[in-house]
Amino acid sequence: MNSEPSWDVYRSFAAVLREGSLSAAARVLGMTQPSIARHIDALEATIGGALFIRSQRGLSPTDRALALQPHAEALAAAASALRRGGSGRPDAAEGVVRISASEAVGVRHLPPILTALRRANPAITIELSLSDQVDDLLQRRADIAVRMTAPAQQALVAKRVGAVRLGFHAHRDYLARRGEPRALEDLARHDLIGFDTETVFIRAAMRHLPGIDRSMFALRVDQDAAQFAAICAGFGIGICQIQVAQREPSLVRVLEDALDLPLPMWIVMHQDLRRGARYRVVFDALADGLARIGR
Repeated sequence: MNSEPSWDVYRSFAAVLREGSLSAAARVLGMTQPSIARHIDALEATIGGALFIRSQRGLSPTDRALALQPHAEALAAAASALRRGGSGRPDAAEGVVRISASEAVGVRHLPPILTALRRANPAITIELSLSDQVDDLLQRRADIAVRMTAPAQQALVAKRVGAVRLGFHAHRDYLARRGEPRALEDLARHDLIGFDTETVFIRAAMRHLPGIDRSMFALRVDQDAAQFAAICAGFGIGICQIQVAQREPSLVRVLEDALDLPLPMWIVMHQDLRRGARYRVVFDALADGLARIGR
């Protein structure tokens, strides 16, 4: 490398990687497309090779770009954490806190908890990142995370706050049309709602359901919110959180003896954040609110 590029160059590079085009990266960063292009040209000149293959479809990353991607993403995460860290006084409940959670938890459980938190602490701003991928707290991609697995990294503060439970559910109208299954084998005669892409968690969960596999699903979708919406619409029988289904009078739990799978909930943050007042306040609010749900 001839010289060290500025942070802005790496930020533009990371945005183009994520968005797939100069124009999309410019929109995300609030910059002009020519400025993004100059940053990419400068980085290519510095490393002495092409980072993207240009075509009518957009930009495809080269092997060089893919090799740089984790480093650029780490820089982006560090810069974001730096901005959040400087957004308030360490000894006051003020500033920005970024929370990572699954889509199901973020949509169904966190809104009332965050509403109460904001009313009690109006100087705290929340960034909510919803993904079923586990964000790396050591790289500060988030400040606090709600996880369904125990953390393995030692530099984290973690608290278990109960569990949510999964069970089979269907709309009353669907059961009136098709009848209620009495055993797992009866599901072969029903419209089932399930996953599209098999993950490690799904493989582990499916061990509790012998005889059920992906080929039996009449609707395959990976997003929990879409599965739940399909259950509520009367499409068929699906798996969702029992605590969430209990809020919908039109839903009926079926095959209770066949599936009652607990998912433990953990609140996790980096141990270095314990000294920050706003992080402690948010951590405690999440732990208290989710503990009530997970009882």
